[in-house]
Amino acid sequence: MLGLSYAASIRVGNELGAGHPKVARLSVMVVVMASIAFSILATILVMALRYPLSTLYTSSTTVIEAVIALMPLLAISIFLNGIQPILSGVAVGSGWQVIVAYVNVGAYYIIGLPIGCVLGFKTSLGAAGIWWGLIIGVAVQTVALIVITARTNWDSEG
Repeated sequence: MLGLSYAASIRVGNELGAGHPKVARLSVMVVVMASIAFSILATILVMALRYPLSTLYTSSTTVIEAVIALMPLLAISIFLNGIQPILSGVAVGSGWQVIVAYVNVGAYYIIGLPIGCVLGFKTSLGAAGIWWGLIIGVAVQTVALIVITARTNWDSEG
């Protein structure tokens, strides 16, 4: 998704710079819908193939069971991390780098990391707790970027 994020950033920046805010808005909608479609497909594949994927690198039943148990969290992460970079790319292309930086710091370091540490080390969740913290962080980041993007008056951006 990193390539798609860069493409979104460049396309939106070019269209806004050329004074075409409606085309920039359309580009945002197309790239976000494409990222959602790819993310759904990847999530379905991970869940459908969780057993074969978990046996690729080990024959240890204990490790395989642990990996299978964590696969739903991986699927959630894949879904969110398929959308979030695209929205970050749109924001950067729109000139909102400072906003993206604040959203990232707040979502990961102020929310996600502390929650992950508490859930991972102070509860019985262990590795799953750390994953939940990261998932919560990226979910906050994704929702914040969705709100910022959805509330944008593209005509005034151009």
